[in-house]
Amino acid sequence: METVVVGGGIVGLSSAYYLARAGADVTLCEAGALGTRSTARSAGGIRSQFSTPVNVELSLASREVWDTFEAAFGVDMAYRKHGYLFLAREEATADRFRENVAMQNDLGVDSELLSPAEATDHCPELDPGRFVAATYNAADGYADPNLAVQGYATAAREAGADIRTKTPVTDVLSEERGGEPTVTGVETAAERIEADAVVNAAGAWSAELASMAGVDLPIRPRRRQVAVVDPTEDLPEDVPLTIDLDTGSYFRPEREGTALVGGHFGGPDPDVDPDGYSTSMDIEWAATAVEHAADYVGYFDGDSRIERGWAGLYAVTPDHHAILEETVPGLITAAGFSGHGFQHAPATGQLVAELCVDGEASLVDVDALSSDRFGDEGEELVERNVA
Repeated sequence: METVVVGGGIVGLSSAYYLARAGADVTLCEAGALGTRSTARSAGGIRSQFSTPVNVELSLASREVWDTFEAAFGVDMAYRKHGYLFLAREEATADRFRENVAMQNDLGVDSELLSPAEATDHCPELDPGRFVAATYNAADGYADPNLAVQGYATAAREAGADIRTKTPVTDVLSEERGGEPTVTGVETAAERIEADAVVNAAGAWSAELASMAGVDLPIRPRRRQVAVVDPTEDLPEDVPLTIDLDTGSYFRPEREGTALVGGHFGGPDPDVDPDGYSTSMDIEWAATAVEHAADYVGYFDGDSRIERGWAGLYAVTPDHHAILEETVPGLITAAGFSGHGFQHAPATGQLVAELCVDGEASLVDVDALSSDRFGDEGEELVERNVA
């Protein structure tokens, strides 16, 4: 089976690896260098505390890979399991936390509902008076996305995948078969590549690629920022990735005593040109991000020094869930993860291989991730644990 994967981030590389391992002939086309776009700009979170079953199940299937990544791929991706701590300021958010924990527990996730005072056991400098509830899972954590890219890229090549960088796809080929359009390959500046299946793993560029096949996908590029901050108080390495969900603020320990601080704090959230947005951090945003963090934890205050930062892209759908399906015959979509693409990449790659080779997904039931859900009769499926 001839397949073309478009996109050399973590989702595309995972897809290429599992396709090659399943016996497919794989060509991966990446417009730039591997993993240097959205993947490299990720905070690297790996968690199971989502608000919908399908995202929890994608996390569980992915964690089976992440937990054994070094042994299987020969790369230490600096995976640190210091937990995730979600915080609720509002009673409505706390009510959703209770529902989420019950659902997560039913699926086998050992998350727990905590009082704000109990949450200080995990984040000692937390101000419990700001919150009404929290959830925590000790098995959650974060890793270095760049190292994970190296592991998947090497393994995909060793499995036989032809990985081509600086090879942008300029068109998607299709023809009428049986009265409906069928994708038959791609075109680059150098050649036409015929394929039985084309995988759209282009992240923030995925709607643009889909449009080449005559498909309209509701995936929008949105700019998100991260600051590297020198905390005022020592931030222990075992403090969890902590999210103040009602404000959108989050932070986590980084190397050598620094912290990553981020969040989207409401207001305008326009689509951006993925080829023309600023990858630099806005200093005013960074100051606001530190102020938000200082409002609820004692590690930060007005003397906390902002060292550097960056901006990257989320590929956002209206309900903050991925689209994972065969969108039209021959076109497999694995995009729109809304900030969760890194952590769900292992399961996604396996599901892409199943869709291409077997014709259906079995690792996880992904019927809920069909783009048909955005029609007039689609059911509401909203991921609320996002920052």
